[in-house]
Amino acid sequence: MTKLRTIGAIGLVLLIVGINALSHERAIAQKLDGQVQADWVAEIEKVFIRSEDCKQCHDRHYEEWKGVREQTPDLKTFGRVDAAFLHGTALESPVFRTVLGVWMQTNPSPDDRRRCLSCHVPSTTVFPQHTEKIISQVLAGKPQVEGIGCAACHLINAVEKTPSPPPTFKAQPGAILFGPYADPEENLVHTAAQSDLFRGANFCASCHFDKVKDVTQKNLPGEILQGTICQDCHMEPSTGSSTSRRGAMTRSIGRHWFRGVVVAGTLLKNRNLQAEWMPRIDLEVTKTGATMEGVALVKIGSLPHSFPDGDPVLKQFFVTVTTKDAKGQVLAEETKQFGLPYDKILRGPIPDPFIKGGHTRKVSFAQTLPAGTAAATVEAVLSYALIPTPEPALRDKYLATLGSDKDRDEAKKILNEYTQPRVLTYRAKTL
Repeated sequence: MTKLRTIGAIGLVLLIVGINALSHERAIAQKLDGQVQADWVAEIEKVFIRSEDCKQCHDRHYEEWKGVREQTPDLKTFGRVDAAFLHGTALESPVFRTVLGVWMQTNPSPDDRRRCLSCHVPSTTVFPQHTEKIISQVLAGKPQVEGIGCAACHLINAVEKTPSPPPTFKAQPGAILFGPYADPEENLVHTAAQSDLFRGANFCASCHFDKVKDVTQKNLPGEILQGTICQDCHMEPSTGSSTSRRGAMTRSIGRHWFRGVVVAGTLLKNRNLQAEWMPRIDLEVTKTGATMEGVALVKIGSLPHSFPDGDPVLKQFFVTVTTKDAKGQVLAEETKQFGLPYDKILRGPIPDPFIKGGHTRKVSFAQTLPAGTAAATVEAVLSYALIPTPEPALRDKYLATLGSDKDRDEAKKILNEYTQPRVLTYRAKTL
């Protein structure tokens, strides 16, 4: 009788385990919105495990990555925050969907498309055959795969030794997740190993490649930033445990929201850093008869950092030079724009950013004044927009692909908002 009870108990346990396993598999295969997971998605997630699985132990980092923990006012209250796109929401962002949708109307090649998604969806570097499916889902507003999730970063164990076309990271599919700790905690979930990349600028620069002078170097050059790397500002340092259940509470850890606007406090504490990081503009003007000629000198300090925001290919810059008389009336004005249009994005080499750390950009101008007028001041304004303004035909072509007036209205709002120039700096010169 005891033997039968034992067998029965074992059978009951196996039955419960089997039911739980079956329920778990069904939960994985079924999305919250009712979508059934495709086989190719499951293929990707065998390597690039979903961040929801990591949340069971790393809930703090998960919530920071997803934007649900300790959100600051710039994330919660402002309608448009240039550098507040969290990695965890990037693929779902309607801004990304809109920009991708417009760009797709320019008929990019399959290689161009893979190149685009390689940073937004790092799993495509291992599964390039699924690029088109992912693009289709993003454009439909229902991506089933993760973009930049936990595994996307923690499977990286190497970068290119030469500055080849970005991205330069190399993901290693397998059971090992890499991180900065020399003595990672043993656990029953995954193998962990240390990689020096996680304490190097070259890790971040493998995608944010316009931010540094040399993407192959782990350290940032310059006296002001000596010993500082990207992570020191963009992964706000803290002390504690990287897991919720165990681990040394005295470890040095970094927050995982990767926000761009985390340096305000750093700038206030370090005036030298503020002076070096912010762009500035100077004017050299020569007046010959009725013609105003000159050069606007746009510069940023020795920091290996371009401004603003993390995107290296979409940003647009505008230099507007205005000549006024003694009463402040505008006599002449011209604007020069710098940046790639949609049909040139990712076609060929990616150009250097307009503002590059330690360099000066010279923008020449020449203006003819109205007869009988006299110039008193010349003003220069440097501004930027986060994305290019599409040509009307290209814009209409994209809007026609959307299925409802609501979607079209949302896309119009995004295109209008994110193409608006925002002032970076200003200079006036009295003649």
